[in-house]
Amino acid sequence: MAKTVTIRMDDKSYKLLKTAALAQKRSISNFIEYAAVNFAIEDNFVSDYEMADIQSDSTLMSDLKKALGDVKNRRFTDIK
Repeated sequence: MAKTVTIRMDDKSYKLLKTAALAQKRSISNFIEYAAVNFAIEDNFVSDYEMADIQSDSTLMSDLKKALGDVKNRRFTDIK
């Protein structure tokens, strides 16, 4: 189910988003949703190419597996 979100922005930001939305023939609401979702994906997930590069590095994979084991066995220092 769609949710409604209210945001507040200055005139300069609004004009920028309005121009970008018009350039893509989108409503401002749709453009903001599109931009936010794409940012979240790009910022939080790695590409298939990057993941393949990570998985092909045997030293890195070994270190990651060791670190996961350390966390599971609570062998770490809590940094606050």
